[in-house]
Amino acid sequence: MSFGTVAQSYERFRPGYPAELFELVMTYAGRPVRTALEIGAGTGKATRLFAGRGVAVTATDPDAAMLTELRRHLPADVRTLRAAFEDLRVGKAYELVYAAASLHWTEPDGRWERIAALLEPGGVLASFGGPLRPADPAVEEAVRAVRAPFLESDDIPSPDGTPPEHTMQWPGTELQRSGWFTDVRQVTVAQRLTMSPRDCVGYLSTVSAYLTLPAPVREEVFSRIGQVLPERVEMAADVTVHLARRRSGQ
Repeated sequence: MSFGTVAQSYERFRPGYPAELFELVMTYAGRPVRTALEIGAGTGKATRLFAGRGVAVTATDPDAAMLTELRRHLPADVRTLRAAFEDLRVGKAYELVYAAASLHWTEPDGRWERIAALLEPGGVLASFGGPLRPADPAVEEAVRAVRAPFLESDDIPSPDGTPPEHTMQWPGTELQRSGWFTDVRQVTVAQRLTMSPRDCVGYLSTVSAYLTLPAPVREEVFSRIGQVLPERVEMAADVTVHLARRRSGQ
């Protein structure tokens, strides 16, 4: 619920998703996808990828400010619903349920059973996202060094404790164990962006680890990071995608 305070910055500084992601999901589905439910739509970065290609998206988010920003950038026929994932009414089933950098915010108890209940038998779950990091290891280390006195890490830890060196990462690990899904896959869509130092700091201002810092500390961290960034920053913005299919017999 902290993201609504920076909704406009979120829209401005967070990158969108590449067309390759849409094609990847559709190829995995193996059939036309007409209806989709989005969990934690935010300002609609992923909504426009799917809705702009003919999918009837119901975009949900618990934060009114985020949905207000979404509506500013998307057609009126995109349905929005202010609700946390846990409060969504189970009834209508969708061909696709997807979450863009949001699934880790949902409650773990009953998560997979609930998603399965929102999907048609054989329907597809797609979860995707990934942090932006300086592509140059020296720049990344410089940022880490000036951040360290205030914030040890700005990563989101794996919800199930899977080490980062494992081939299959969360949520794929839990999906494989859940019993509700089959054909679990993990794919990376490579993406590189070039940003100014100002835009890099703008992006960091939308990251939860910084949002929860006291304002004076946050501004000090941003000032120090801005000072060590080069004039143009090459960013690694790879998107990790997890795909799974709801078991038809359940």
